[in-house]
Amino acid sequence: MRLSLPVQMLLGIAVGAAIAQFLPDFAKQLLPVSQTFVKALRMLVIPLVFTSITLGVYQMGREIRLLGRIIVISFVWFYFATGMAFLIGLGMNMLFHPGLGATMAATGKVPANAGLKVDWVQFITDLVPGNVISAMANQQVLPVLLFGILLGAALSTLKGEEAPVTGILAATQRAISVMVRWIVSLAPIAVAAVMAWLFATQGGQTLYALLSLIGIMYLGLGVLVIVMMLALLAIGTNPLTVIHHIAEPLLLAFTTRSSEVTLPIHMDILERIGIPNRIVSTVIPLGYAFNQDGSSLYVGLAVAFVAEAHHVVLGLPEYATILVTGLIATKGMGNVSGGGLVAATTVLVALGLPIESVALVAGVDAFMDMGRTTVNVLGNTVAVMLVRRFGGSEHQFV
Repeated sequence: MRLSLPVQMLLGIAVGAAIAQFLPDFAKQLLPVSQTFVKALRMLVIPLVFTSITLGVYQMGREIRLLGRIIVISFVWFYFATGMAFLIGLGMNMLFHPGLGATMAATGKVPANAGLKVDWVQFITDLVPGNVISAMANQQVLPVLLFGILLGAALSTLKGEEAPVTGILAATQRAISVMVRWIVSLAPIAVAAVMAWLFATQGGQTLYALLSLIGIMYLGLGVLVIVMMLALLAIGTNPLTVIHHIAEPLLLAFTTRSSEVTLPIHMDILERIGIPNRIVSTVIPLGYAFNQDGSSLYVGLAVAFVAEAHHVVLGLPEYATILVTGLIATKGMGNVSGGGLVAATTVLVALGLPIESVALVAGVDAFMDMGRTTVNVLGNTVAVMLVRRFGGSEHQFV
């Protein structure tokens, strides 16, 4: 009996851990295997987003209100979920205070882009691509998304002349979906390689030193997942069925620590289980940039940990600063390398702490990144299901 792909990926995690344990020197050389796999999936992100959103808007035709409703519902969930995530992270700190008495020894290096802030004027300006080919080459999802929306809307106004273009786009989209399945079939090998490298290079001593912080964060993520499952139940959707269907992108997010890598397979799976293209192609790219649920919980908890490790007493004003600054800092960080740590440094500066203090948790960031990226993907799936329920779709997925 052939094992399902998610089971093969789980076995890949176990094999990778075993390789790191018994062949550590060999394990340290396996990173290029996973990097090649990740690059292969990233290769498909922009073509898939472009063809999907263009066709989705074209198919909606004059239903501009439907597109607006999809976007509004998405952003209501994005802000509710990220706000809830911050509150859970801060609540975990209030309950357990992992930073009190913690060692002040730095466990990792400060990211090169630490302290980066989102310039919202520039962010909005950059949504309009001066050169769409350049935007595609630079993997800029949102400008490509905007161009696709405009092109799809323009095509919908033509009277039959658009047929050759939409035919090419539809065939391209189907071909990309086939390529996604080809590449993802190699995921168990890539998963084994990346897990072997991770366990062999990150160092057990650092991991054990901050094990309480990691455990508390995963406990908080568990609470956040329960909130998401309750949201799905509230709209009549079975959360276990949803998780079963998206097991592949969830496992990819956990092992590769990249929401971007999961985007092609995530979109493909959601469409194959019956979610309309117009919903998937709009909500998932927007969520990739704006809906950082797991990362928000991490930022709240990590900042509180570092502050208390520096003997900063956190009261209501400090918690409010973390919440408000964090909600701003995490939006638009999806395209930033190491976005979680970068957002955390922004909040630390707002509390009057030096950027360098983020090095206290940087050494174990990879292990926390695995969980928070997985929850990011689940949160985007919940957004899709909510839009499906309230966005005017013709039938319900259960």
